[in-house]
Amino acid sequence: MKRRTALSIIVMLLITQAFSQTKSKQKSATMTPTEHYTFQLSDKVTRQKVTFKNRYGIQLTGDLYLPKNEGSAPLPAIAISGPFGAVKEQSSGLYANQMAARGFAALAFDPSYTGESGGEPRNVASPDINTEDFSAAVDFLGLQKNIDLSKIRHLGI
Repeated sequence: MKRRTALSIIVMLLITQAFSQTKSKQKSATMTPTEHYTFQLSDKVTRQKVTFKNRYGIQLTGDLYLPKNEGSAPLPAIAISGPFGAVKEQSSGLYANQMAARGFAALAFDPSYTGESGGEPRNVASPDINTEDFSAAVDFLGLQKNIDLSKIRHLGI
């Protein structure tokens, strides 16, 4: 009986995985780049794709959110990355969008091995590399001419 139950569970998982992969392939074939985001961009914000490298040479990809009416004063900034497996088009982007609408420069980025960022093998977590990813994101923000160097922070979701 236990064997039959275990086998049933395995079969259900395989069917579910196959269905989700098929649906994902169908969806990505018809989606435009803006449809990959799980939220709407605020009308008070601009978003631009950026890339930078961490000290291990892994290229990270992010979206830099800026307030539309930023003026000439340097902006406070925040680097944001989501929970394991999430990408910048999800929670970290949502947070960045909201922070930019409130006057911050906000960088939502995919950590190493995830999303559009580089690194092999894919979809793994490394606390050491993740820490370096945040450091690289803060460094990237610090190199931007419109950022107040004394007001850069980071947020892990």
